Parts: sequence; C-alpha cells; structure tokens
Amino acid sequence: MDSVVKQTEQLNRQQELLMSIPGIGQTIAVYLIIATKGFALFCNSGKFACYAGVAPFEYTSGTTVRGKTRVSPLVDKKIKAMLHLAAINAIRTDKELKDYYQRKKKEGKYSLLVLNNVKFKLIERIFAAVNRNTEFVNTIKFSA
Repeated sequence: MDSVVKQTEQLNRQQELLMSIPGIGQTIAVYLIIATKGFALFCNSGKFACYAGVAPFEYTSGTTVRGKTRVSPLVDKKIKAMLHLAAINAIRTDKELKDYYQRKKKEGKYSLLVLNNVKFKLIERIFAAVNRNTEFVNTIKFSA
C-alpha cells in the first residue's frame, strides 16, 4: 500500500503532512489515508472521531441520564488501536500532550479517559493539517 501512496502525488503529500504530527508514523499515516479514502470519506474530525470510537455518547432515556458516557462498541477497532498507540507515542514525544496528560492525571482523571482525549486531539491535528495542506507546527516551541 505504501507504494500506491508514493505513486499518487496527493496521497504522498497527505502522508508527509500526517507524519509531521508527533506520534503519527508511516504505518498509521498510510492506514488513515486508506481508511478515510484520502480524507474524502469524512468531512470533519468529529465524524471521524465517532467512526474511530473516540467520541463518547451518554446513555439517556427521555429526560433522564441513566449511566456514564461511553464510547460505542461499533467502531473500526483497527483505527482505534492505531490511534491508541499513536496517543501513547505522542505523550512520550510531544511536550504539550505530555503536560496535558500529567495535568489531567493530577486532577484525578482515569488514564484511559485522558488517553481518549489525547486521541481526539491527535484527530483534530490530523484533520487540521490535511485541510490546511500545511505541516504541523508545534507552537509550544514559540511560547516563552
């Protein structure tokens, strides 16, 4: 699949944009391009987050809330697993996400909940880079 991505100019550019994001490697970038059909299948990051099993839904019946918010079990588990690995890698390599993770853990949040939030942040970064057609710029380097 990598050779197919390399042959098409648009897909090759998308792969370069995705790999500029901390935590996203070549394998994840190629799989995201394939799963989203070159980012033509999903118009925004929220819909992709639902598809990938990152967006939580509340369990309600009428006007009452009957349980905690949970992610749907009807998701693409391969993408979810790859995003999980990307989130763990991003926490290790990206200072901004590492600080976010540690801050939320100190607030008493569960590890998997915070990892789910990091996955959504990665999805936001992915769609921003592809929609703008610019590489990811780590703004924390420029803050004083």
